[in-house]
Order: sequence, then structure tokens, then C-alpha cells
Amino acid sequence: MRIFVTGATGFIGSAVVQELLGAGHQVLGLARNEAAVKALAAVGAEAHQGSLDDLDSLQRGAAASDGVIHTAFVHDFSDYPGACATDLRAIEAIGAALVGSGRPFVIASGTALLAPDRIATENDAADPNSVGAPRVPSEEAALALAAKGIRSAVVRLPPSVHGEGDHGFVPALISIARSTGVSGYIGDGLNRWPAVHRFDAAQLFRLVMEKGVAGTRYHGVAEEGLPVRDIAAVVSRRLNVPLASKSPEEAASHFGWLANFLSLNSPASSALTQQQLGWRPSYPGLLTDLDQASYFEN
Repeated sequence: MRIFVTGATGFIGSAVVQELLGAGHQVLGLARNEAAVKALAAVGAEAHQGSLDDLDSLQRGAAASDGVIHTAFVHDFSDYPGACATDLRAIEAIGAALVGSGRPFVIASGTALLAPDRIATENDAADPNSVGAPRVPSEEAALALAAKGIRSAVVRLPPSVHGEGDHGFVPALISIARSTGVSGYIGDGLNRWPAVHRFDAAQLFRLVMEKGVAGTRYHGVAEEGLPVRDIAAVVSRRLNVPLASKSPEEAASHFGWLANFLSLNSPASSALTQQQLGWRPSYPGLLTDLDQASYFEN
């Protein structure tokens, strides 16, 4: 298959590209600058110049491919609603180019869209009251495309997609610990985050592209839930700074934009995904991965 990948040079997307090429697929990667073009060429992928804001370029890329994997996202959590609006427009544009084609369209979503305080499953619909609520319309729009002759599906990823090159929530926690001299968590820190290695997630995207069912949600979760305090404890030890609890009242000033996500208690299961697709995560878990020099080099 010739697969159009958005976010093709990003942390998750580059792993997806590697996985697809290794499985014998061709890749057309969205590239917004010359550096991205060169990076794609270096791994044997074709570049398609454009961006998430250039809806025409997205539609041309989708039309020229046998399927689409959408991993790109504007990681600007100072304007999370704006980033989610951009995501929704991109999904709608790609979907419009695929209507009636029967081709697969797989988007990245998140377990943060689900109701907290219980183990979420693939059968759970996105919760409009969740911390990730502004992104709910993206997931709903993608799933709705199944009724328009598109084999659309959603891969929900956990708060921590980890591995070398991670620039997500855990590196943000490390940065805050460096700047404040304290590795913190909120309350008792027993709230749990699911996690997955980027290469395990990439394998799942490939499997959903190849044999996913239209209108289905899949969970890219290798570990159902790790206590945030355990994550902070590794950061404390590696940086040699105190481990300390912050009250909910202190959280916003100490953690900034990260506070809402750090307070999540959002364990999630991937049992149905593993059963349906034969996905078997095999890469190191988050705490093992976090205990590597690469997370603390900068």
C-alpha cells in the first residue's frame, strides 16, 4: 500500500513511517519544510510538501494514496482548543478526499478523552467533560466517516508515549523538576497514567491500517496505569532533587499547563485491541525507559 502519513517526521509519526517501510509499504510523508523532505528521503519515504493548515495539500496527499495515517498535532498546550480546531479541520479535509473510496483512514487520539477514575476500554465513547474535551470532535468526526464509505478508525494513545526523542508530558515534568529543584506530583500521587513505547504504538498503527474495522476505536496501551508518584520518583532519583507532593491548590502555579494532565487518573485497557488485531507490545515499559540517560541529557 502507498500510505500518506501526516506528522511523518514527528516523534510518533517517524516511528510509524519506519514500521510501514519495514513491512513493505510505500510512504508518502507530509513535509512542511526542506528539513522534513530530507529526513523522509533519508529513510526511503517520499515527501509531500504541505502542512496541517494547508487543507488542499492534505487532500492531494490523501487522494494520491491507498490510505492515510494522521499523527500530526500542534503541541501547543497554551492554546489547546486552537490546536484541536486545527486537527478537526485536517480530519474533515482528508475525509472529504476519501469519501466513498473504501480506503483506510486512521487517526491518533488520546485516552485523556475518556472518563477518569476507572479502567477505560475501547467501547467507551469520548467524554465531552474530560480533560481532553476539545479534541473529542476530532475523534467523533473520524468515526463518523465510516458511514461515508471510508474505513476510518481511531488509535487512542496514552498520556505517555515514550522512547528516545520523547518531547511530551514526561519531559515536561523533568523540565519542571529541573527548574524548581523538586520532582513533584499532586496529592498522594496514586493517580495512574497508561503508557506505551513509540515503536509498539507504531506497530499498532500499521495493524489498524492493514486490518482495522471501520468505525472502531483501538487502544495503544501497553501498561494500563502507572502511579504518577512512581514516575516522579524516577525523575527525583535521576536529577538528585527531592520528591514532593503538591496540593491541588499549589498544582497550577507549580506545574503550569501540565497540572490538568498530571492530575489525571486515567487507567486504560487494550485487551480488546490485542484480541482483535493480535497486537503484542514488546518494548520496555515507561519506568525502565525513563531510567535511561537520554531522558536527562538536555
